[in-house]
Amino acid sequence: MNKLKLIEQIHQAGVVAVLRGDSPEEVVEIAKRAIAGGIKVIEITMTVPFATEAMTALSKMYSSKDPAADNYAIIGAGTVLDPETARITILAGAEFVVSPGFDKDTIMLCNRYRVPIMPGAVTVHDIVASLELGVDVVKLFPGNLYSPSVIPSLKGPLPQANIMPTGGVNLDNLHEWIKAGAFAVGIGSDLTKEALKTGNFDLISEKAAAYIEAYQQAKV
Repeated sequence: MNKLKLIEQIHQAGVVAVLRGDSPEEVVEIAKRAIAGGIKVIEITMTVPFATEAMTALSKMYSSKDPAADNYAIIGAGTVLDPETARITILAGAEFVVSPGFDKDTIMLCNRYRVPIMPGAVTVHDIVASLELGVDVVKLFPGNLYSPSVIPSLKGPLPQANIMPTGGVNLDNLHEWIKAGAFAVGIGSDLTKEALKTGNFDLISEKAAAYIEAYQQAKV
């Protein structure tokens, strides 16, 4: 898919599920439940054992590029720390790459292959350095270090920056993040913790649906 079109689809989807698990099979099942609940952007972290197996499986299951199709989802890789790992995930089917921090070589590798890269940023320096390398979206991480008011503060001097908070975003504050100007939001353990604790994976679909409803209301 065209890089800019993909970035726009992530923006329109609004919610990115950041998934961790003990095995690729578990993560695939979690992802399927999240997608069924309406979250169409899935980030599989490289902390998952054999994570690329999950990426490949999901990219084959959800191969449509049409957001209206039943088998549509965008599958990406998270916790990517270096260019070698980035290339491996791209070959495994990842359509976008997310890192918890700034790494120039990883950004350049992704740019080489026209794959969206979302490096982690904590400071204005991180954001500016990312912009200078052509990054389209920066991941504000950990988001729980800030309140939503940080986005308009950052966009004062950097109106061109697209900012995606991840970490600390939940159903109670999602509305504030979107109203503050977030490009999208990343949702982590809040989506899955109850399901993993109880073994009832239906809870993931229910929570995903609640997040999508909250996002849609915030966009009104």
